[in-house]
Order: sequence, then C-alpha cells, then structure tokens
Amino acid sequence: MPSLSSSLSHLYMVLKQSSDLACHLHVPELEGITQPGDIMLGVVLPLHLDSVYQTLSFTERPLKTICSTFHLENYQQLQSMIFAVEEINANPNILPNVTLGFQAYDSCDVLRQDLQGTLQILTGFSKVLANYRCLQNVPLSGVIGPSISTHSILVAHILGLYKYPQISHFSTSPLLSDRTKFPSFFRTVSNDVFQSQGLAQLVLHFGWTWVGLLAVDNDYGQQGIQLVKQEILKAGACVAFSENIISSQPDRNAPHIVKILKTSTARIVVVFSSAINLVPILNEMLRQNITKKIFVASEAWSTSSLFSIGRLSESLSGTIGLAFYSGTISNFREFLNKIHPSMSLGMEWEKLLWEQTFHCIFIDSNSTMSMNTSGRECTGSEDLQSITNSFNDVSSLRTTYNVYTAVHVLAKALENLKSCKNGGEHNFSHELLYYMKKARVTLGNGRDFYFDENGDPPAVYDIVNWQLSSEGIMQHIRIGSYDTTASSHHVFTIDTNAILWSTGSKTPPVSVCSESCLPGFRKAPISGQPACCFQCVPCPQGEISNQTDSLDCIQCPWNQWPNPQKDLCLQKAIEYLSYEETLGATLTSASSVSVLIPVLILQLYVKFKVTPIVKANNYHLSCLLLVSLSLCFLCALLFIGFPKSETCLLRQAGFGLAFTLCISCVLAKTMMVVFAFMATKPGSNLRRWTSPSVSYAIIFLCTFLQFVLCITWLSISPPFPQNNAQVKPSVIIVECNEGSPIAFWIMLGYLFLLATISFIVAFLARRLPDSFNEAQYITFSMLAFLSVWISYIPASLSAQGRYTVAMEIFAILASSWALVICMFLPKCFIILFRPNMNSREFLMKKNPKHI
Repeated sequence: MPSLSSSLSHLYMVLKQSSDLACHLHVPELEGITQPGDIMLGVVLPLHLDSVYQTLSFTERPLKTICSTFHLENYQQLQSMIFAVEEINANPNILPNVTLGFQAYDSCDVLRQDLQGTLQILTGFSKVLANYRCLQNVPLSGVIGPSISTHSILVAHILGLYKYPQISHFSTSPLLSDRTKFPSFFRTVSNDVFQSQGLAQLVLHFGWTWVGLLAVDNDYGQQGIQLVKQEILKAGACVAFSENIISSQPDRNAPHIVKILKTSTARIVVVFSSAINLVPILNEMLRQNITKKIFVASEAWSTSSLFSIGRLSESLSGTIGLAFYSGTISNFREFLNKIHPSMSLGMEWEKLLWEQTFHCIFIDSNSTMSMNTSGRECTGSEDLQSITNSFNDVSSLRTTYNVYTAVHVLAKALENLKSCKNGGEHNFSHELLYYMKKARVTLGNGRDFYFDENGDPPAVYDIVNWQLSSEGIMQHIRIGSYDTTASSHHVFTIDTNAILWSTGSKTPPVSVCSESCLPGFRKAPISGQPACCFQCVPCPQGEISNQTDSLDCIQCPWNQWPNPQKDLCLQKAIEYLSYEETLGATLTSASSVSVLIPVLILQLYVKFKVTPIVKANNYHLSCLLLVSLSLCFLCALLFIGFPKSETCLLRQAGFGLAFTLCISCVLAKTMMVVFAFMATKPGSNLRRWTSPSVSYAIIFLCTFLQFVLCITWLSISPPFPQNNAQVKPSVIIVECNEGSPIAFWIMLGYLFLLATISFIVAFLARRLPDSFNEAQYITFSMLAFLSVWISYIPASLSAQGRYTVAMEIFAILASSWALVICMFLPKCFIILFRPNMNSREFLMKKNPKHI
C-alpha cells in the first residue's frame, strides 16, 4: 500500500498538469536558487532592502512585489552561506558522506515573501504545498532567517509546529526568547535586552541626560526603544521626545520627525531602526539643513554601508553605536572575487552585483537598479579583484559572520546527531533540535559560540564610531566593546581618545535639558517638566553645595560660614571691639585722653581752692565729682578688648557704680543749693542740713543702693563671655552676656532715677538767688546726660556685634563729657581767663540782695 505522502505527491503532480481545468488560487512563485544535497538548508535573506510601494484596492489580485535597492552587503551574506556549505562539504571531518544542500530566497524584507520563501522551503519545491514535504528522503535541517524580528516571529510560529530549527542572523526582539511560544527558534545575534542596556550605558557614559528616541514601528524598534527608555530613565536621564518611523508610509513620517528634531534641544538621538527606513529621515534632515545632531545607532544600522559614500555620510559623521562583534573568514575574499555573471547559480543576482559594482548595465537584463548609470554596457570582463567595496571587503565581517556561524552551528548539530547511536530518521527534526541546543562551536576569533536555554548566544558587541576618511569614505572604527561574558570591570570598555565627533573635536558634545548647576547652587525642579529640566537656585544663607548638580545644600557647622561662592565652609571671623582696629583704637584714645581732663581740672581746683568761685560751689564735692568723672572715663576701657570672665564681671558693675557715684555727687550738690537757700529764710530749721556730712550721706546712700544691686546681680546671675553666632551669621561675635538683662536695666534705670531727680531739683532751683547758682549748670548737665542715655536705648537695640559695645562706650564718654562741660567749663573759664570775676567784690556786686 503506497504511503500517504507519496499519494499526495502524485495527487499534486496530477493537479499541476491539469491546472487549466481545475479551480484554484494562483500563488506566484518566489524566485530563488537551489543546490541539491542529502540534507537541505533553507535560507531567507533580504538581498534587496526595499520594495516599490503599491496601492492595494482589495478588488483585484495584488501585483507581484517589485524589489528595489539591491544591497551588496546582504548579497555578501548569501555568499557566506554558500561558502560555508562548500567548506563543510569539502571537509571530510564534518558530516562525512553527507552532502549539504540549500534553498535560498530573496525576501526584500517583505513579510509576505519571508513567509512564502519559508513555505517553499518546507515543501521542497518552488510551489507551496502547505503541511507537506515533497522531496523524498531529503530532510530539511533548518531555516536561516528572516532578518526582521516581526517576520521571524511569524515564521517561528510555523516552524515551531514541526520543531524545525530556525536560526536568525539579525532578529533581536526579546519576544523570540520565549521558549514556550518559539521552541525551535535560535539566533546568532544577542537579545535586544542586552543591546538596550548597552546603548543606555553608552549614552550615560558621555553624560548625555537629555536624549531623543527614534524607532521603526515594528517589534524590533518598539520593544528595543522601550527597553532603552527604561534603562535611561532608571539611570536618572530624561527623554526629550520619542517618535516612530512609520514603515508603511513612503516618506516614513520624515517631515514630522524632522520637525521634532529641529525644535528639540536634545543633540543626541538614539535610533532603533534598519538602515533603509532611516534613509528618508536623513534626506529630510539634509533638505532642512539639520546637522547638529549626534546619532546613537542600534546594531541594525550601526555598520551599514548604505551611508558610506555620498551626502548622507557627512551628516552621520560622529555617530556612535553598538555593532555585532566582528570576525574574519579565511579565504573568503578569494571566493567572492571568483563570482561572475556567467555562473548559473544565482545568475540574475550576480548581474545586479556586477551592474552596481562597475556602474554598467547588461543590455538583456531586467535590471532593477535605482542608481543612475552612465549607460555603459557590462562586458563581463570586469575584474572584482581590482576594486574593494562593501561586497568583497572582508576585513571586519559582522552580519555576514553571523550567517556563516549559523551554517556551522547547524552542521555541528547535524554531526552530533549523526554520531549518536540512537539517532533515527523518523523524528529527524525533533532530534536535531535537541542537538542544536547542545551545539558548541569555536569561532575563528577563538570565542566559543553556544546557545543558552532561550536559544540566545552570549551578548557581545563592538562599540563603533563613524569617522570620515581623507577620501570621504565613512569608516566604522571600533572604539570599545560591550561584553556581558567579561569580568565585571571589563563588561563596558571604551577608548574615548579614539572617538572623533562631527565637530572634529575629541570632546564629547553636550546634550542636557538644563546646564549643570555649579557648586554653590542646587537643582530646583521646574513644574511640569522632566527631572532633567531644572533651574539652578543659589544655596540659602549658611549653606553650601560642593558638588555639581547637587540636589540639596549642606548646612555649615555653627562655627563656619560659606565662602562667597558657597562651595566651601570657612572658619567664621571672630568679631569683638579690639584695640587694634580703627574704631577700638579711636575709642581707647578718646577714653585715655578724657581720663586726664578731670584730673587737670582737679589740679586747677586744688590750686584755686581758696578762691570764691571754687568755695561757692562746694570744693570737696567738686573734687569728689571730678574723681568719679575720671572713673567714668576710665571704665570705658573695660569694654574694649577680647571679652574675658574678669572684664565681663567688672565692666557693667564698674560702669554702674562709677556713674552712680558721679550722679550722687551732682544730686548732693543740687540738694545743698536748695538747703542753703531754704536755710537763709527767717525761722528756718534747715541750717543743720547744710552740713557737709549730709551731702556725704546722700552720696553714700545712693551709691550703696547701687552697690547692693550690683553685688546681688554678680552673685545670682553674673555676666560671662559667650560666642554669639545668631546676630551676624557670618561671624562669631565674642561678647559679654549680661547674665540677667533685668538686672542690667534696673541698674541703668536707677541711674536714670538719680539723674531725673537731680534734673528736677536743679531745674526748680535754677532761679534761686545765690552768689553763684550752680543749679542751672546742673540742669543742663543732667539734661544732656538723660538725652544721651535715652538715645542709647534704641541705638543699642539696633546695633550689632562690636557696634553695640561701641555705642555704650560712646554713651559713657558723651554723658561724662556733658557733665564735665556743663559743670566745670564755665568755672574753669572764669578761673583761667576772667580772674576779676573770681573775687568776693565781684560776687557781692553781682548779687547785693543775697549779700
């Protein structure tokens, strides 16, 4: 009984012969090349990068796909597959007595053709007969391709049903690592998860925190760019914009994208796209003269030869990106240079190679070249060895090396399967799949190639920089690597000195939303803007930031203060009223000189103590007053100099007692004037109050009360030196803390009371008949004294630091001088310059009624 497959095969041939009588849907055949073998290998590669756009009306059969942009580099990939097959067949140590054959199709990166090519490979014919393999005893080992992740996902669903191994050389979508959905999918390129991490690390390595994102609208672009975005945001950088290249539109949405690029301040653009989809964007950028952008390229276009020559190359100079690790294939260049249009295998593709390489055209060829040729006819005598282009340049193979590796990995799995004693033919694809997972191949560069549990190889990338050569040709210079298999310190390595940016400089361009905040400033977010957009705010008073882009400012210690730039805490200046500074020296000089004045007046009084004017104004009280005035001037010196415990104890108490003694003397003099006048009235009993002992008693009592107050103050809450950093934050004011402000103001209030009583009594007694009435001078002196100290109160409260002390010294000197001038200047003037007025006769003549 014939087998089911042979019966169906016979049925298929019958249907084919009678196609004119049968009703069926016509499916156009996909043209390709086939080389027979004992085991077949399927290959679906995009030898053309694009196709002519056709409008679908859905009312008639779609036209046949017209491929465009024949790509030499991709044709080189096909040749690497053929070279690997011939290399394996010629090696007796690999699959002995087994010939490896292949079926290869050009997909043009069109989903329909990727799918159709796969189905034709499964059938084994140029026709599609779904679910059946029509080649008897010629098993299919696996399929290499497609290139685009979205296409690979669709093909993987089909191949996974029957466990046919699929090896993609270019599909990097993370979705394809799901072994549940895609159990038979493998790839010789790394998962985009690693690439996205590498691209993000590349961006952050150069300090680019404000970047734009551009991605093609398929699985590869959308998933890849989202992963990059996540990594960038996780690291604290920001995305200025994220736009899609719409592959279904002829212009790829270029006008809108370029408008965004033009208006955005981001200089760095990460592009996840294939090279062909990027071309319309770059053309539009050239049209609008946008040249100040730096692209970060994904591996799909980071080493593409599409931009090597021409006007696009200049705008892409300085581009940096990740590329598949490179390798070399021995004798491969010689193999490529032997290709000739006369070969029967792939003749039409070889003619396209010839036309594009030598800028000629075959007259009898249906050329699909879009380039403008000179019209010169190709003769076939041209020599590939005479030129070097992207086809026969084998110095740094990347995607081509991935295809070559895929063939050898598949051959290694076949060899392991063949050598297995339990290997059988009934479950060929299932058993081959098992050995595919275990396959391990040593590459030409010494690196071991293998698949992990998800069918992914180790993630290894080269970092490349696009640099224009002196001949104007774009070169992809390797400047580092991103190797996840290396030790932690060597995963990401880059030689920044080898990079040449578009400006010709070695310094990386800057791409930030806001310029960095210098030390002394902090970053303040702008409402509604990303975190990378901020304004630089100066640090508040007393705080610093010593790093660039500080988020917060640091408070300086209490004894330190920021420098003018607010990036360093310096020791605070110590402030007090010192003898060395101008103000302190001036007040010291004034106090020292002032001390001598009462002493000189005292000497004058001693010398002229028998004169009427001295005797009339109570000689002994005047002498005591002059001594107290000297003490008042002298106590001002206690306020100058570095505050110490002793000086803090003495300064206010000494000041209070000296001035109390002084005002007490003035009060006693005033009371003596009043008592003397009242004692002259008939029948008065106040004569005993005119005794000198009464005046001394007044002085003692008034001074004793102040003495008791000061002793109580010093005993309970004595003044002490302190460092004050509150009044003037930038300096430390060394001052005397009064201990008890209440005690200080009571002491000062007591002086006011004595001065006020003296003023009132003197004012009332100013017109009393006397030979030399001193009451009017006392009135003026007390008025000046009170005015000075009343003015001192608001002045001292508004002053700060050493000026507070200076204000008190000034008040001490001013009030003391007021007493000296008002009480003694007129008398000294008479004694020295009007001696005739200092006589008994003159005084009797002046006030005869009193006499």
